[in-house]
Amino acid sequence: MALKVIITGATGMVGEGVLLECVQNDNISEILLVGRKSYGQSLPKTRELIVKDFWEIGHHTDTLQGYDACFYCAGVSAMGKNEADYTYITYDTTLYFAKTLATLNSNMVFTFVTGWGTDSTEKGKSMWARVKGKTENDLMQLPFKGQYNFRPAGMKPVKGQKNVRWFFKPLISIFSLIAPSGMLSLHEVGKAMINAVLKGYPKQVLEVKDIRQLGA
Repeated sequence: MALKVIITGATGMVGEGVLLECVQNDNISEILLVGRKSYGQSLPKTRELIVKDFWEIGHHTDTLQGYDACFYCAGVSAMGKNEADYTYITYDTTLYFAKTLATLNSNMVFTFVTGWGTDSTEKGKSMWARVKGKTENDLMQLPFKGQYNFRPAGMKPVKGQKNVRWFFKPLISIFSLIAPSGMLSLHEVGKAMINAVLKGYPKQVLEVKDIRQLGA
């Protein structure tokens, strides 16, 4: 099956890793990168839709139609942000983006990158985990063909990545030593997303072991 996919967050580490996996995967025929700035490099299969912010995508409905999947990898750290600001970016913007796509593409599979420790109850002490949990819960109610929430822990970049901040490398090395079972490569994450579209998965919330199994 030749899949047409939308990827957000390609200028970040996770989105770029997923992008590079899609470029080399024979099941992907076309990739639309949606972002606030250009990826900055021409790759096979790809084209770009540059928007000031994701609230503008309603002006580009013709461009966003006819896709089989969206791999939503855009996001920000909660560090230094209050709950209102973090909620606006992580919950409000994501739900608007997803609802727009659900209206345009009824057969779409939508995957959202959250993180290990996300709080599905929405009642815990951790602000970021509550907000991510609410985002997951509400995404699962949208009328997509399939909707999956990926909760990776540590992730290793893949060959060719340029969007890896300098401080990630020592953190990845430390995490690999203290919690090797929690490590995934972005090759596994990207392949798992593609397989979620091609094969489906019995769970909508995928922890590390689920991602590793689906990305094998």
